Amino acid sequence: MRNQLRVLTIGILLTLGLIIVACAAPTAAPTSAPPTKAPVVEPTKAPAPTAVPAATTAPAATKAPEATKPAATSALAAQAKKLLIGFTASQTGAQQVASKKQVEGLQLWLDDVKKAGGIKLKDGTLYMPEMKFYDDESKTDRVQALYAKLINEDKADFLLSPYSSGLARAAAVVGEQNGKVMITAGAADDVTMEQGFKNTFQLYTPASRYLTGAADMLMKIDPTAKKIAIVYEKDSFSTSVANALKPYAEGKGLNVVMFEGYDTGSTDFSPFINKISATNPDAILGGGHFADGTTFAKQLYDKKTPVRFVTLLVAPPEPTFKDIGDAAQYIIGPSQWEPQVTYSAESAKAANIPYYGPSVKAFTDAYVAKYKDSPSYHSAGGYAQGLLLQKAIEDADSVDPAKIVAALDKMNLMTFYGVIKFSTEAKTHGKQVAHDMVYMQWQKDASGKLITNIVWPLEAKSADGQLRK
Repeated sequence: MRNQLRVLTIGILLTLGLIIVACAAPTAAPTSAPPTKAPVVEPTKAPAPTAVPAATTAPAATKAPEATKPAATSALAAQAKKLLIGFTASQTGAQQVASKKQVEGLQLWLDDVKKAGGIKLKDGTLYMPEMKFYDDESKTDRVQALYAKLINEDKADFLLSPYSSGLARAAAVVGEQNGKVMITAGAADDVTMEQGFKNTFQLYTPASRYLTGAADMLMKIDPTAKKIAIVYEKDSFSTSVANALKPYAEGKGLNVVMFEGYDTGSTDFSPFINKISATNPDAILGGGHFADGTTFAKQLYDKKTPVRFVTLLVAPPEPTFKDIGDAAQYIIGPSQWEPQVTYSAESAKAANIPYYGPSVKAFTDAYVAKYKDSPSYHSAGGYAQGLLLQKAIEDADSVDPAKIVAALDKMNLMTFYGVIKFSTEAKTHGKQVAHDMVYMQWQKDASGKLITNIVWPLEAKSADGQLRK
């Protein structure tokens, strides 16, 4: 009986084992299936929904406008023809301060032209100016070589002048020899513009009119003044100014008790100051450029030279002239332009001439925003230099040099820089005949801070002129 039970138990166990084995066999297949499906299906399908609906559509809508802007800019740039404007700048040497300001103004003009999309002719042709310039180191011989390079190697379409009359004259000669149109700024020398040039046009008021207004002002604010000393740098520009001033002052009844030049680069004015003191003048008029003018003014102050009226060329209108402190006070400077000038579309209309370009305020605000400094007349001259070329191209409706010359010959307009008109006489062709000087003076405001005011002519003054104490 026990054996029968054992056999029965074994039989039951065997039967259960077979059942378990039979049930376990099907589970093996599903276990192996998922590993197969996972790598095949999920990785391939996962990126698809991400890429298609959301991710591609949303960025596409965002990028489209951005893609359009560069495309439009590229299209304009592709349409615009390159117009190479060549010049040299005195990044080093004696003229670097004023030259830097001139280039800053020119760069601001170029920025404005680029913002406007270029210079457009009536048929839709666009020209986009580009600047090419080299450091002339304030040296005449480098100017000649570099302008030849600009013309012959760089293939400049138009030329602008370097700063200062001597350098501009050297550049103009090379330009004329090669039939290149040049607009000069920072160059007021009369002699340069009395050589029968064909393609050179002068922005600045000529040197012969630089200090004649100062003589008028002296006689107005100090009617007792009788004696003046004319002390000047022996360069072309300053000599032109002095030679024009002397007969003008004498014609007004002033006695020129000293008329003497000093070498370019002079730093010790003691001998001149001793001579000035010996002649006991009421006024000193003259100077040269920034470095010598600033030093001269400082040494006059340090030596307590008892002269009531001092007007010097070039240096006083530069904002950095105030760096000599109290020595700057009362010093007067002739200026081609100051931020206080009132040239406007309204005054142009009153003068029955057109107005062209930005307003005085627009130029001044843009300059201050870009350079964090006030513009000097050199800065404004740089901008106006480019502006005149732009206007000539628009008036000529061409970049053909002969047509540009014809347009400049006809030009008679007002800009933020003043009235511009050129001589068409054979000997003085291109010489500036309409632009006028203003005279500024360093004064102190109520808080004792050095400021500048326009003190002459009377109709343009922002304050009365003051005599030195």
